[in-house]
Amino acid sequence: MFDMVPIRAALGLAAIVIASSPVAGAHGQDASPWQRDGHSAVRLLAGSHSGSVLLGGIGFQLDPGWKTYWRTPGDSGVPPRFDFSKSDNIEAVTVLWPAPTKFDDGAGGISLGYHNQIVLPLRIVAKNPEKPVTLRAAINYAVCEKICIPVDANVELTFNSVASTEDSALFAALDTVPKPANVGDPNPLTIRDVEREGRSEVLVDVLTPDSREVNLFVEGPTPDWGLPVPKLLAHGPPGVKRFAFALDGVPPGVNPQGAALKLTLVGGDRAYEFNINLN
Repeated sequence: MFDMVPIRAALGLAAIVIASSPVAGAHGQDASPWQRDGHSAVRLLAGSHSGSVLLGGIGFQLDPGWKTYWRTPGDSGVPPRFDFSKSDNIEAVTVLWPAPTKFDDGAGGISLGYHNQIVLPLRIVAKNPEKPVTLRAAINYAVCEKICIPVDANVELTFNSVASTEDSALFAALDTVPKPANVGDPNPLTIRDVEREGRSEVLVDVLTPDSREVNLFVEGPTPDWGLPVPKLLAHGPPGVKRFAFALDGVPPGVNPQGAALKLTLVGGDRAYEFNINLN
């Protein structure tokens, strides 16, 4: 079975960084060749082959001014889709998502995604750790500047290095994946409280150690929820950044009471992920 839903717990590793040069070649057989298209390129990265759980990554390079999307694209956009079903000796693949950036979508809304270079970490479970593992990924994604262009790519890589040349980059880059947290945790950056105001609005109070820019993103329990990007209010309680979002985009006939929401909080080099049930 291939699980393409991002896992909700940290792996205790750190995030992936892609090679700094846009024309850098693969290091040995630990990265596939770049597959280029118009305004972007994509490749696979392989960590060391040891045991049944492997670390890999999908690397994207984007032309200046172009972007691609997070798992939830915001007011507009298309999230990447992955099919690993043609892989050899792989039981499951879990995609991890670095914290996104906000973009003006050109139509008065906000989209969420990545620019320049990004790697989506992969947690890969082998069926038999004693046998070779080959990851084959059919990837569908969109790259956008003023217009969006769909891209289909097929990339392949075998995990065969006892000590991969990509290990340090893969471990370092997992730091960009938001860490799991609970409301009220004593982290320097944290959510203090989440509450409903009336029937149609949710308020989220954030504590931050300084005046850094903070962003908050919200996702519903299923992909058919289309909740808006929370907005920072001009006035909130002292020492608190207060965000608000309307309960728009809830599927028809669904009562949001008790719904499982995911809040992603990003500030500077820190990012946390909170799972809550809406009161």
